[in-house]
Amino acid sequence: MTIDREGPVPPYRQIAAQLRERIVDGSIPVGRRIPSLVEMEQQYGVARDTLRKAVQVLKEEGLVQTVNGMGIYVIEAPAESDEQRGE
Repeated sequence: MTIDREGPVPPYRQIAAQLRERIVDGSIPVGRRIPSLVEMEQQYGVARDTLRKAVQVLKEEGLVQTVNGMGIYVIEAPAESDEQRGE
């Protein structure tokens, strides 16, 4: 997974969108841990503060929660809107 460092969307928003997509499509199912900040730091090549912002976006959306000492886990997959279903 890559991010566009030159585009108008900040890297943390791009990362949050990629993680959200993986949650929605079931690649990271409910109850599963998302990659750690260390893993994502290596994968994306960004600072941990950027990754913390991305995770915070997902927390605010109610998709993930931090379990102290264990990691960040998916707690809920977002429901598809009528528009996403093509209705």
